[in-house]
Amino acid sequence: MNFLKYTHLGLCLATSMLLLNMVSCKQGATDSPDPADIASFDLIQQKILTTSCATSGCHASEKDASFVQHGLVLAEGVAYQNLVGVDPKNSEAKADGLKRVKAFASLESLLYHKLNSTASHHSGKQYGNPMPLGGALLPDGQIEFVRRWIEAGAPKTGSVADAALLDDKNVTGVTYEPLPVPTAGTGFQMAIPTFDIQPNFERELFSRKMVGNTQDVYVNRYETKMRSGSHHFVAYDFRSKTVLPNLNDVRDLRNADNSLNLATALTMSNHVYLAGSQAQYQDYTFPEGAALLIPAGASLDLNSHFVNKTTGVMKGEAQINLYTVDKSKVQRVVQTLDLGNTSLTIPGNGRVTLTKSFTFSQARMILTLTSHMHKLGEKFVIKIKGGSRDGEVVYTSTDWEHPDIVTLKTPLALQKGEGLTSEITYNNTTGKVVNFGLTSEDEMGIIFGYYYEAQ
Repeated sequence: MNFLKYTHLGLCLATSMLLLNMVSCKQGATDSPDPADIASFDLIQQKILTTSCATSGCHASEKDASFVQHGLVLAEGVAYQNLVGVDPKNSEAKADGLKRVKAFASLESLLYHKLNSTASHHSGKQYGNPMPLGGALLPDGQIEFVRRWIEAGAPKTGSVADAALLDDKNVTGVTYEPLPVPTAGTGFQMAIPTFDIQPNFERELFSRKMVGNTQDVYVNRYETKMRSGSHHFVAYDFRSKTVLPNLNDVRDLRNADNSLNLATALTMSNHVYLAGSQAQYQDYTFPEGAALLIPAGASLDLNSHFVNKTTGVMKGEAQINLYTVDKSKVQRVVQTLDLGNTSLTIPGNGRVTLTKSFTFSQARMILTLTSHMHKLGEKFVIKIKGGSRDGEVVYTSTDWEHPDIVTLKTPLALQKGEGLTSEITYNNTTGKVVNFGLTSEDEMGIIFGYYYEAQ
């Protein structure tokens, strides 16, 4: 009897322990909530924004070096209020009526355009680079999750998108297809061939290339394309043709230790903007009857900037196609703006705003605006000078390294005697006076762009 009694007691204890373990396992399972029970925006924050966007140097805080350009912090606790219903800083996206996130409208939400690198609906728009810049492209499922969240009203709480999409690892658009070369007689292609960008490194390089035209040609359209991870691609003409870099040499702006390559920086002082884009793909056509004259035997300095925030080597590559039109169809020759303030005196240990106005002896139609300043430059504003719109701001850039390139939908008409004013704020953190000059330790303040003279 005692044996049976203790045996029965042992069975009871074993059964109790089994039941206790089962309950414990069940409780443990509930410690990790089902993703379907988590608010969709919280999943976006956890799975996308925190891991891919709110990283040091990008969108983590206002102290990030890139903050002056995008003005967007996506850290947990502030991301929602900084996204939903907020105007973008990108000038073309803002002009097109986009919000950073517009409830119920993904195609009017800049966030969706920036994440969806293969979207054809914004080709040619200057909405900037796909994100995350320099990192791996987001899987298709994550992008679709964001799209569905936006289309459901972009709520801060509540589950409105299928969390299973976040498990989709497929990535579209990894394979890069270069621009096809224009057919004979229709244009020219210039390219920066494939090159390496080392892990956790930004590589910006220049290479002078021949256009390939043996006679004067007129360009009425250009296309640019670059691999994912590029910040910009620009083709520069030269102010002086007497001292030019060697043809086809690759000139890095920074050395392997990230220090500035002074020889390369010096060549930048001879640049005049000719064409470029901050979007991965752009197709720009001048107004009908207008074209850019490229003299026979011309060469251009191609400038490409890539960011690699991964732990592996990335590939860079870019092309520009210049499409030509017969001279008989050209009624207006497009010219480049090159309006520089050479009278710069910036006191040490202080902030100063310097202005200079440029008036035109003939009426002009302004097509494109961009700017050039050095590292002390904090803000570059261009205003209309004279006429009924005197003082109106038509351009603003807060990033000296990567200034905005603004293509005006409607050309800016300026009459004879009117013009443009540059208003540049410099913050001189050195103890010495800085003046206009050609080195990286000097300063500049130049308005670049396109115009043609009105008839």
